Amino acid sequence: MTTYRKIILAALILAFGVVALGAYVRLSDAGLGCPDWPGCYGKLTPHNAADAINAELAVRPDGPVSHAKAWKEMVHRYFAGTLGLLVLTIAMLAWRGRHETRGGLGLPLLLLGLIVFQAMLGMWTVTQLLKPLIVSSHLLGGMTTLALLLWLWLRERGQLGHTYYANSDHLRNGALLGLILVAMQIGLGGWVSTNYAALACPDFPLCHGAWMPPMDFEQGFTLHRNLGETATGELLPLSALTAIHWTHRVMALVVTLYLGWLVLRLVRSPGYAGMGLVIGGLLVLQVSLGISNVLFGLPLAVAVAHNAGAALLLSSLVVLNYRVRRR
Repeated sequence: MTTYRKIILAALILAFGVVALGAYVRLSDAGLGCPDWPGCYGKLTPHNAADAINAELAVRPDGPVSHAKAWKEMVHRYFAGTLGLLVLTIAMLAWRGRHETRGGLGLPLLLLGLIVFQAMLGMWTVTQLLKPLIVSSHLLGGMTTLALLLWLWLRERGQLGHTYYANSDHLRNGALLGLILVAMQIGLGGWVSTNYAALACPDFPLCHGAWMPPMDFEQGFTLHRNLGETATGELLPLSALTAIHWTHRVMALVVTLYLGWLVLRLVRSPGYAGMGLVIGGLLVLQVSLGISNVLFGLPLAVAVAHNAGAALLLSSLVVLNYRVRRR
């Protein structure tokens, strides 16, 4: 099963790249760089679709379509398509060697179903014109794919070295809650990003000069609506965007306090100090990147790093949960 494990590892690394690349596409406003799916104006590459792209640029020079944006969008699709093929290969190898794998077929088949659904979400992202619910679901699907691939790789790799892990029953519930809180915060972060609310609060730590600025939670957290619009088709007010951003900040405080407590418990637990320091370091990095996004006006590199940091923090909690359950 050596080849099987190598393919899982390759898919895991690629999944992280796809998550980061997807963030780059979204944050550089290239999500509609090719307004059809799966090709670009029906062509395999933007180079082949140059005439169609030029025609669109002649009509709307400042529109969502350009040669650069088309390449960004299509490169993301190429990488995502390759990941899909790797996951299909993993499922096929798991089926052929089902008597040799460590945990059976359930997880590989779940990954295959998830990757198919991810492809559908990618299509709907374009055809539904970046509807926030769909784009946020696509982000969460990518993070879930990454987490499941990591769990599968850890499982098939077997015992993590020869490190002795003391009884970890007292850490199980805390580790699981940490994972859930980070996943919730990633969901909120996705909602901020897909609604373009990252700078709805332009100051820090206050928001519009107040701890509790005017906010419209009902409009901000109405799921079924178009980008930038209320459920009735009106322009989404600033108070709704403020509510989205403010909620993400409050949840960030909750996650920081909880993970800080969890890190202290890990550092004091035999065999888990290193894991605690890794989680603590990623937490500090992620909080710093989030604050920098506000203070420096959402630089593209910092915003993409914030998304990648979320993926790394999630991954560290996945590893922790695996260890406390499979010591």
